[in-house]
Amino acid sequence: MSEQQGGVTTSGPGALFAIGGAEDKLKKRLVLQEFVEAAGGPKARIVIVPTASALGPDVIDVYSALFAALGAASVVGVRPENREDADDPAFIEPLEQATGIFMTGGNQLKLSGVVTGTAFGRAVTAAHARGAAVGGTSAGASILAEHMIAFGRSGATPRQRMSQLAGGLGLVQGAIVDQHFAQRNRYGRLLSLVAQSPGLLGIGVDEDTAAVVRGTHLEVVGRGAVTIFDGSRITSNAHYASRSEAILASGVVLHVLPASSTFDLKARVLLSFGPQPPAEEIASIEAAEADLRKLAKEIAAEGVSPAYYAERKRRAGRRTAKSAPAAEKTESAKKTTVSQKAAASKKSRSAAAAQSRPEATEPLSAGAELSRPDTDPRADSGTA
Repeated sequence: MSEQQGGVTTSGPGALFAIGGAEDKLKKRLVLQEFVEAAGGPKARIVIVPTASALGPDVIDVYSALFAALGAASVVGVRPENREDADDPAFIEPLEQATGIFMTGGNQLKLSGVVTGTAFGRAVTAAHARGAAVGGTSAGASILAEHMIAFGRSGATPRQRMSQLAGGLGLVQGAIVDQHFAQRNRYGRLLSLVAQSPGLLGIGVDEDTAAVVRGTHLEVVGRGAVTIFDGSRITSNAHYASRSEAILASGVVLHVLPASSTFDLKARVLLSFGPQPPAEEIASIEAAEADLRKLAKEIAAEGVSPAYYAERKRRAGRRTAKSAPAAEKTESAKKTTVSQKAAASKKSRSAAAAQSRPEATEPLSAGAELSRPDTDPRADSGTA
């Protein structure tokens, strides 16, 4: 059921944006633009939550300018610094009218310690449930899941005690979200957590990339990729590996999803990849096809049986088949006539040439002599 929220019509929970950090803020700003559009575009009312950041008011100024430049109607910053602030109605009130909530990067453990289990955290969850887009970059991405990575070491090999978990907001169920994934080589720490908790999907998001979750579907936006570890059928020694020992992780299903890929988080399968037409374009094509089918039925039913058109088509086919041999015969006759004319012309030229030459004589045999009709043969021999 749709409802009005801050002037924006919503239907069900809003989109979730888990951004891998270092999103483009100067050029295309694709990831941030997608977030603004999901929050309502020109009607978006965005609340920035910079609790994890150590940059102070500067980080609010940067994102306020960015979201305003991308067309948001209003942007405000709300920064609870401790759990007391997070239970203060003054900090919660701006969230009640928000169509978009954006949590910045910084200290993940601080963000979890201040927000989760407080009135502020519950207000974020309620905003999402009524249709607000909720997103975050870096630390703000990790807290979207029920279990978030508080800290950990980099490296490609999964090891025991490589990372530590903290509580998250639980907006992304059944998953752990890590960020700066490829850039900071965090394959090992995410895989170690999947080996320890095979029921959870491991989602690693590259920089300037977002894993956009709508319901149970995840879509990749940005210039990087989203890596997913599915440990449903894993074989592991995580339950007895000693401290810092490499962890066995066999049978893990790996998905590396570039931009425009979509993935079903519940069924754990790839849905699509490659550029997809916009939803409104697909709907328009389907509507046009439906109209065309309807029109075809109306034409067929307009006082004429469809069998009539089929019979006409068959007759046309037979006429075409009959006319083909006749055409070939006519063409052959034309070629014969031309050949006969050429032969007659050649014969005529030969006859004319024969008339212009002297009368023909019998061929001469070897040793024969020519005689001239106007001379006596005996005169040539010198006798009387």
